Amino acid sequence: MTARPASAPPRGRAMPRALALVAACFLASVALRIADPGGAVAEEIRAVASHPAAPTAPARPEAGCVPPEGTEALLAAIRDREAQLEARARELDARAQVLEVARAKLDEQMAALADAERRLNETLALADKAAEQDIKRLVAVYEAMKPAAAAQIFATMDVDFAAGFLARMKPDIAGAILAGIPAERAYAISATLAGRNARAPTQ
Repeated sequence: MTARPASAPPRGRAMPRALALVAACFLASVALRIADPGGAVAEEIRAVASHPAAPTAPARPEAGCVPPEGTEALLAAIRDREAQLEARARELDARAQVLEVARAKLDEQMAALADAERRLNETLALADKAAEQDIKRLVAVYEAMKPAAAAQIFATMDVDFAAGFLARMKPDIAGAILAGIPAERAYAISATLAGRNARAPTQ
């Protein structure tokens, strides 16, 4: 009976290792197929490995993105129109400010005019009051005079003035003064008095 070499490994121990290696490769292949069923990952890896990366070319504008002819001219016209409108708006604002200043000055002048008119009316009222007081004093003086002396003054007085004074006097004193005035002059004064009384309201 022939003896086995001492260095040869037992057959029963070598078989399990080979089976384990084959099983590992099989499981790895199955896992890769499950994760990438179409093999796209592997194909991409092979393509990248076999071909160097090409430089990226600049993207060209598509035909639909090219602006039509005349667009730049239209935009320029729109910008010019906007500039004109802005200039017009500034001009209108300036005119509005000028009108506002003019309106303020006009209001100030109108207020000053109204104040001047008020003061003038007050002055005229004072003058009328003073004149009325002077007339009353003159009437009192003429009434206190002798009729003959007063008649000499009334004979040289303006007809309207004489009629105005006689109209304010007491009737008996006015009649005595009128009797001392020359007939033609007395008639004119009497006609003036009658005309004033005719124009006077009766109601």
